[in-house]
Amino acid sequence: MKKRLISAVLLSTVILSTVSATFTVSADDTDAKIAAQDAKIASTKSAESSAQAEVSTIQSQVDSLKSKQDKLKNDTADLLKESQKLQVKILSLTKEIAERDESLKAQARSAQTDGAATSYVDAVVSSKSLSDVVTRISAMRTIVKANDDMLKQQEAAKKELDESVKSNQAKVDEGYKLIDEMDAQAKTLDTRQAELKVAQLNLSAERASAEGEKQSLLDQKAAAQQQAAQAAAAEKAYNDQVKAAATTNADTTAAINTNTNTNTNTNTNTNTDGGGSATPTPQPTPQPTPTPTPQPTPTPQPSNNTYPVGQCTWSAKVLAPWAGNNWGNGGQWAASAAAAGFSTGSQPRVGAIASWNDGGYGHVAVVTAVQSATSIQVSECNYAGNQSIGNYRGWFNPTNCQGSVTYIYP
Repeated sequence: MKKRLISAVLLSTVILSTVSATFTVSADDTDAKIAAQDAKIASTKSAESSAQAEVSTIQSQVDSLKSKQDKLKNDTADLLKESQKLQVKILSLTKEIAERDESLKAQARSAQTDGAATSYVDAVVSSKSLSDVVTRISAMRTIVKANDDMLKQQEAAKKELDESVKSNQAKVDEGYKLIDEMDAQAKTLDTRQAELKVAQLNLSAERASAEGEKQSLLDQKAAAQQQAAQAAAAEKAYNDQVKAAATTNADTTAAINTNTNTNTNTNTNTNTDGGGSATPTPQPTPQPTPTPTPQPTPTPQPSNNTYPVGQCTWSAKVLAPWAGNNWGNGGQWAASAAAAGFSTGSQPRVGAIASWNDGGYGHVAVVTAVQSATSIQVSECNYAGNQSIGNYRGWFNPTNCQGSVTYIYP
């Protein structure tokens, strides 16, 4: 009997120790996975910070380009004004040149180079005195000099006109060149900004996925710890029962020994007197009833999430993997869940999904804390423009925002 009791105790101790060790190994493995997710989240946040720094740098370049573009617009406006003034001056020079051409043509007809000697002879012959001769010759020389001066002025005016036209054209060409350069810079910046937006969205999605996996691991760890506590309680209850059985067995053994001694004395006396002997009937020893080892409750595993990353429905599926994959927009989730067999109601519970129906797309979030029906906290996504999962509202009243609210229970 004692051997059976000791064997039972040893067997139960081995079983319970094995269960506890299993839970311990599971918890250690979960802690390692959580640490890995923390490292992944930290790395993703660092990458997001780097991307944000580059976004700030590009924004500075955009601001600088805008400043240059504004200056170019002002320079272009000044260039246009200068061009208008130049056009007026060109028209004036053109008119002046035309008038001088007519004057030169008239003088050429009256005093050409080939007829200059005849004109001088006529002037001398027709003169009345020597002083008249000098006067006429001086006048003719003045006319010839004036013709030369007019020709020089005309050539200078043409040269000035050509230089003005060339200068204006150079300014126009420089303006077009600057415009082309800024257009190229603007296109490069637009491309880089688009690439950064894609990178930021990918990082946000990766971090949200890592945070969702971490939450799932935390839930698994909590479940494992609860199971370990249940196993420890079962082990303690079993040990207490074994001790109680051992105490009862000792008392029974002592009683049997006492009865045996009494019967032996009686038998001796009876034999002396010539009577028959009496044999004591053995009493059964009570055996401890082993407590069944609690079996671990399976933790729901996340299924594929088909909702768009960064939307409220996506984050709700990440935080509550038991939710369906085809429940529609946030405002349709309560009806879809009810049709799928889930319980719904108006009272908030931790772990439940809150579904607001505003007549449009609606919104969903997972309840993380409850004070009352008008004071809760949630984890959500796509609230106030935030595309990652987080608690953005703290304590708030769910009944006076985003339409009517219905809770979906796991």
